[in-house]
Amino acid sequence: MLLGGTVAGAFRNPEEWEKLLAASRFKAVTAPFSCLTPREEIAAYCAAAHRQGAVIAEIGVWKNLFDPDPGKAAEAMAYAKGQLAVAEEWGISCCVNIAGTASKAGWDAADPSNYTRETYEKIVASVREIIDSVQPKRAFYCLEPMPWMVPDGPDEYLQLMRDVDRSAFAVHMDFVNMIHSPRRFLAAEAFIDECFRKLGPYIKSTHLKDSRMGLTRLTTVLEECCPGEGALDFAAILKIMDRYLPPDAPVLLEHMHTFDEYAAAYDIVAAAAARAGIPV
Repeated sequence: MLLGGTVAGAFRNPEEWEKLLAASRFKAVTAPFSCLTPREEIAAYCAAAHRQGAVIAEIGVWKNLFDPDPGKAAEAMAYAKGQLAVAEEWGISCCVNIAGTASKAGWDAADPSNYTRETYEKIVASVREIIDSVQPKRAFYCLEPMPWMVPDGPDEYLQLMRDVDRSAFAVHMDFVNMIHSPRRFLAAEAFIDECFRKLGPYIKSTHLKDSRMGLTRLTTVLEECCPGEGALDFAAILKIMDRYLPPDAPVLLEHMHTFDEYAAAYDIVAAAAARAGIPV
């Protein structure tokens, strides 16, 4: 698999970004540009990644398609289409967003409306609209699972794929986001195996992080955290992933903030991969 993440650190241009990329050791990265970036600058970033033997594995949307402000929702939809078009043009396999919410508490907030039938139908319609507008042939639009938003489990993701019914709709894997109950946390390896067994053929990118739960406090508190700060056995998990994913599958560390934090997380996961006999 291709282990990587987001290239962290200050950079002002593709040349400075390339230096950070070279030092990171990453073989898969998130796009350091968007559909608003000048085309010649995008070309320079892509060339830099190629020189360093890295794949730009995903480009994010990270905007709320269901924002309660209609103007912001329209802007988010236009941006999602623009991001998928950039992914298609530059051969980035995964264009990823979350489904969206009508909550006024934030773009990724938990809200009772997230699970209504009306919202589900809006999710299906929005994914179709984005894909049908761009009509990609090599890029895929994906939704990152969330603990409180569709899709929040492997079966729910499969059902959503059937309902969307578009070949360019694929899977972004974040199993930690789907570990949202003590049952899943305490049987994490079995649950992660289920996720990859059911969704493996459709996965275009995977996020990698750790999970922890307070074992003596009531009521349940589950938190994502950096690799090594939680309870997950990464050697075992990487073996599961290796069983279901192709050798060039991108696996991206996420939610660290500094270059050094990403480097430490990379070291932990790379050491686990070495113990499991899996090249990264």
